[in-house]
Formats: sequence, C-alpha cells, structure tokens
Amino acid sequence: MEKIVALLCVFGLGMCFSLLGSISVKLMPRLKIDQGKFGSLISAFMLTCLIASLIMGVVVDKIGYKPVAIFGFIATAVCIFILARGQTYGMALLPCLLLGFGAMALNMVGNTLIPVVLFNGENPAAASNLGNVFFGLGLFVTPLIVSFLFRKTTYENAISVLAIIAVAPVVLAVIAKYPQVPAGFAISDAVGLLKEPAILVAALALFCYISLESSFCNWLPPYSKEVISKDLASLDGSVVDATSQQMLSVFAVAMMAGRLISSQIGNITAYGGWYVAGAALIAGLIILAMGKSGAIWTSALAACAGFFFAPCFPTIVGITFAKFSPEIYGSVFGIIFAVGLLGAVIIPKAIGNLAKGSSIQKSLKLLVPICLAMIVLAIILGRL
Repeated sequence: MEKIVALLCVFGLGMCFSLLGSISVKLMPRLKIDQGKFGSLISAFMLTCLIASLIMGVVVDKIGYKPVAIFGFIATAVCIFILARGQTYGMALLPCLLLGFGAMALNMVGNTLIPVVLFNGENPAAASNLGNVFFGLGLFVTPLIVSFLFRKTTYENAISVLAIIAVAPVVLAVIAKYPQVPAGFAISDAVGLLKEPAILVAALALFCYISLESSFCNWLPPYSKEVISKDLASLDGSVVDATSQQMLSVFAVAMMAGRLISSQIGNITAYGGWYVAGAALIAGLIILAMGKSGAIWTSALAACAGFFFAPCFPTIVGITFAKFSPEIYGSVFGIIFAVGLLGAVIIPKAIGNLAKGSSIQKSLKLLVPICLAMIVLAIILGRL
C-alpha cells in the first residue's frame, strides 16, 4: 500500500506543476492579465514551494510519511478548489501561494519513499525514474481533463474536478503502513548536509533542470497557442486553445516513456551523470529548434523535449541519494529541491517578462545556457 501512496504523491505533484500551464489560456483572459502577471503567479507558487521544501524535508525525517501525505492531499485539493473560484488576480494569487505547501508535502513523501520501497532500495536512480513516471501521468491527465471539461462545463466546475481527483488518495494515505522513522533525528543533522559537495552540486543541477521543466509546464501551452495562431490563423479560437493545452499532454506522455525506459537501465545510478549530460545537450538543441520552427513541428518538438527531459530529475535525485543514508533522504531532498526551485521562481517569470516585448517563442532562448550549465554540473556530480 505504501508503494501506491508514494506513486500517487508524485502523481499529485505532477498535477500541481502542470495546473497553471493547463489552465493558462483560460486563466489569463478570466483575470485580465498579461504574460508578465501570469509569470508572477508561477513565481509565487514556486517561491512557496521553495520555502515549503526545506520545511517538509525535515518534517518527513522527524515525524514520518503518514501525516505529511495526508496533509499534502488535503491541502492541494483545497487550494485547487479556491483557485477555481478566483475571479481577480489577488484571488488567484492566494491559492497559488498556499498550493506550494500541499505540493511539497506530496513531493517529499513521494520522492523520498520511492527509492526506499522500489527495487528494494538497491538502485535509487532507477527507482526514482520508475516512480516519476506517475509524475508524468499527473502532467498528462491535468491538461487533458481541463481541455475536455472547458468545452463541456463552466471554468469553475472544470477546475473543481481536479480538486476531487487530488483529494481522493487521502483514504489510502490514512490506511497505509510506512517505514519507521529513525529515532534521534535533529535539525542539526540537516544543517550539516550543507557542507557536502554532492549536495551543493546536485542542488545547482536541479536549479538548471527545474528551470527547464517549470518553464515548459507553464509556457508550452501559451507558446503553442502563439505559434499555431500565427501560422494557422483560420483555425477557430476554441480549437487553438484545446490544441495548445494538449501540447502539455504530449510533453507528459513523452516524459513518462522516457522515465519508464530509463528505469530499466541497470547501471543508471553509477553512470547517471553522463546520461543527464547527454539529455541536457539534446534538450538545448530542441529549444533552439523551437525558436525557429512553425506550428507543424510543435507536437514533435514537445514530444522530443519530454522524452529527453525525462531522466534528468529522477537520475540527479537517485545519484545523490546513493551517496547518503536513507534515514536522511528527506533532508537531502528538501535542500537540493529547494535550491532547484529557485530556477522555477526566476526563469519562467523572466521568460514572461521577455515575452511582453517580443514573443514567447523568442524568449525560450533563455533556456539554452541553462542546458549548457546542466551538462557540466551533471558530469561533476557523477564523478563525486
């Protein structure tokens, strides 16, 4: 049962991370905001995630998985329900801020429990890749559901369905049995990790990766709408909106496939740094292509991006976990993910600001040097 809860936690995290991107084409007109303001909503959510990541990592190590999982499912659902009712920028900003705590509770339980309960804890990178297939599933179903429901019911009802899906697993979280929390854990144990080179390099590598993923999760639908509207001006607006939202599902399906394949690589923990570096190189080439391509290539590029992004996050996490004891996975993950989230706070907002004076398509070039930095950091992490 604990395996199911762990997988549902990362599924819920995928829902949280794709939520704003999935509803962006309807949310911006509803709130009467531009790309810059929408980027601020993303940054608000990610900033709270950053703070909550540090807190939840220590909390998991201190009190265990069960209460954190229950809180995560309930808090996430409540925030999504409130967002469904927001009609002004201020009313949308509050649930975006609070959603970070629910998302990070799910994140900590899922991503620290998965390497322990899958593959008998013997291949953390492979386990993390396999478990995070369900993160991709969350990314996939969220835009798919809302793109369908937006054509069938009201905005409020469509988003509320996501809240119901998010809270449903709480029943399993209550009845599941989890690994015991080791006695004697202290906050000083977490603070001491800050001097570990592997923690610092992994944190910077996640800064780069999360910059990429959060930018795609939130800007891929608006980017697709921009390119499709320009090249296929005769299409009906509702068709353009639906097609643009579905690009995030294409990205997510490709990510699931990439992570499923990566989970079958037996030596991925030992040589993961090279896998991540190669994936980052190809990701940079894809982003360059997106800056030049037309509407006809949108789905193919979204799929390629999802496939090659896929192994980066779970492999970085797995490589790092392999260097430490499972008893402090929560604190390890809390630190590296918090630093990583700085990328999600800064980069999607920067893309939005650049897009106001230009276009989203041209603004994506900001991600290319981030890919280059991730190549270097991944190689260093693998050799530590």
